[in-house]
Amino acid sequence: MKEYKYKINGNVYKVAVGDIDNNVAQVEVNGTPYTVELEKKEVATVAVSKPRPSAAPRTESGAKVISKPAPAAAGGHQIKAPLPGVIINVKVKVGDTVKASDVVIGLEAMKMENSIHAGRDGKVASVNVNVGDSVLEGNVLVTLE
Repeated sequence: MKEYKYKINGNVYKVAVGDIDNNVAQVEVNGTPYTVELEKKEVATVAVSKPRPSAAPRTESGAKVISKPAPAAAGGHQIKAPLPGVIINVKVKVGDTVKASDVVIGLEAMKMENSIHAGRDGKVASVNVNVGDSVLEGNVLVTLE
């Protein structure tokens, strides 16, 4: 039971509220028990319509923010994004020589940092992304000669 003290017009009342079942409360005021019926509140039902899908974000020029995978270029080894994410660092530049085990890109995906390795020895022919870019699975990140 919860107990309260009220002062009304100079009179002190000790009120103990007991169990409430189906809007009926057991209340004791200054030692005298009462059964109190509480007012039922009507719960308004809210009709929810189907949410409309939002449009994909676009730049000021109207281009989509997330690019689609680039078509395969002739020649060279393409290092592609293994999953969608955000580029957090680019560790190579055009002209750098890399080994197969070298990390070329840092990609954040699903709140985890992923190191993207070169996959083979070669010379960097192009870097197709910048830090902060969003990429989809299959986007070409770096091309090796």
